[in-house]
Amino acid sequence: MEIANPIYDVVFKYLLEDNKVAKILLSALTNLDIVELSFLPQELSNFKDEKGSPRASVFNLSIYRLDFSAKIRDNNGEYRLIIIEVQKSKFTHETMRFRKYLGKQYMDESMFEWVEDANRQKYKAGIPILPIYFLGEEFKDFSNYPVLKIAKTVKDRYSNEVISSKLHFVESLFHEGIIINIPALKQKRRDELEILLSIFDQDQRTQSNHIMNVKETDFPEKFRPIIRRLQGATQEKEVRDIMIIEDDFMSELNDYENRINELRQQAEEAHAINESERELTKKERAQKEIERAQKEEERAQKEEEIELKENAIKLLSEMGMTAKDISQKLNISESDITKITRR
Repeated sequence: MEIANPIYDVVFKYLLEDNKVAKILLSALTNLDIVELSFLPQELSNFKDEKGSPRASVFNLSIYRLDFSAKIRDNNGEYRLIIIEVQKSKFTHETMRFRKYLGKQYMDESMFEWVEDANRQKYKAGIPILPIYFLGEEFKDFSNYPVLKIAKTVKDRYSNEVISSKLHFVESLFHEGIIINIPALKQKRRDELEILLSIFDQDQRTQSNHIMNVKETDFPEKFRPIIRRLQGATQEKEVRDIMIIEDDFMSELNDYENRINELRQQAEEAHAINESERELTKKERAQKEIERAQKEEERAQKEEEIELKENAIKLLSEMGMTAKDISQKLNISESDITKITRR
């Protein structure tokens, strides 16, 4: 059976748009019996238009590398905020991007619950956060571990005794986490979760990176709605078109990243060879070149984003979508869409 490759953001988003499928996937990942699931709006990153006004772009880097969050309630009545990050390529500043996004969730004052203290006084406490990271980059020290679980343990410092009682102060300020180490999924099928996660095993790709070959019968019956949903994604022309756009976009970004890394390496080599004032001046020039290249990267990236946005609008228009439908889908004003389609 052919299924769409879920490492692509557009496919992963399509997968989670089905509430039943999303519950099955998240329940398997978290080992929680999820009885209520509500997805929160995706992060929107802004750039300035020619008039200096911020405009949201669905093709902005922060969005196109998926930031996804959902509020869940388990069968014990406890709420959690699940953050999902899908990153198939490694870029220099990704850990900081993840950190900033996680920080935004802690700062979101709407993500709270009412709890009672020992005196039956009610107060607000932050909903516990559980981040899940799907990482496509190989990590040398963890190459044999497909799923990493970061646990939160509270201990008495003196006796090392583990304290199992829950304290809302701890639950609100400290979190557990899950890392799906995609390269380590190769042929790892030790339990039901690893069987399910084999849909991310890139060794199962066909000649097209967009399509993977799996056998539905290899999966337990309870996971088959996920497989069928991914099979359905292969029939969606819009999904296929956006995967192509994503490939082009990520290729450009990789080129920019490689260029920056080469400049950094040149600067480091110049510093190591000579420590004289003359060589220090060269290093300073190299640093300025890096800064100039970074600015050029930002400018070129913004131009690429605008071009991709316009191409996407024209593509959707050619597919027969009205300006109103495109506006709702891409969160762009109808007047801007009309200007672009008339060019």
